[in-house]
Amino acid sequence: MQAKDIMTTSVISVPQDGKIEDAVRLMLDHHVSALPVVDVDGALKGLVSEGDLMRRVRDTDGPRRSWWLELLSGSGNSAKEFVKLNSHHIADVMTRDVVSVEEDAPVAEIARLLEKHRIKRVPVLREGPVVGIVSRANLLHALSALPDGALGEPSEDDRVLRSKIDEALKEVPGATVNLINYTVDKGNVAIWGVADSDFEENAIRVAVENVSGVHSVDIHMGRLAAWAYGI
Repeated sequence: MQAKDIMTTSVISVPQDGKIEDAVRLMLDHHVSALPVVDVDGALKGLVSEGDLMRRVRDTDGPRRSWWLELLSGSGNSAKEFVKLNSHHIADVMTRDVVSVEEDAPVAEIARLLEKHRIKRVPVLREGPVVGIVSRANLLHALSALPDGALGEPSEDDRVLRSKIDEALKEVPGATVNLINYTVDKGNVAIWGVADSDFEENAIRVAVENVSGVHSVDIHMGRLAAWAYGI
């Protein structure tokens, strides 16, 4: 399996010239904990996460370091921290050294990257622009969908079917597509994520069942009311 076979394709990103307030609103509206930062062409420039933003809250309440520690650390470091804690521009706060993969990266390689860098997710690129996200949850879902625990090479038919399912899910009223993950194996679809209600889960199931080429649909969705997302 490759990144394109398991990635979440509904990527919520933020422009490089955006404001911190924009990032916060996007995270809350789309119930995500991190956002790729992209330029006007969609190319990856950085990543801004809840951790980056929460640090601003924590540090404003904490005591200032003594003047001699400031001196020993160097004025450059102090100025850098000042910018990160006080700027309203995403470009000043984002993490620039982002680990990413191409869409044809093997799943085993992605797992090694997550472990090596102790990160939760990697953006997936297609010759520059961001086209997906692979998280730890994506890897676990893919593994659990196969009875023998082996991530085999999907057929081209399954890859085409996955693209059709992507489009079908976008038509489900109220569904938060970026919280839905699924795998396709010989036309058999397994779905994970959260839904607001039984009605929404059934709508997701029907949408996928109606995609030509789908043989079966196995749903493993939890419940979380829409108003509770982001809490």
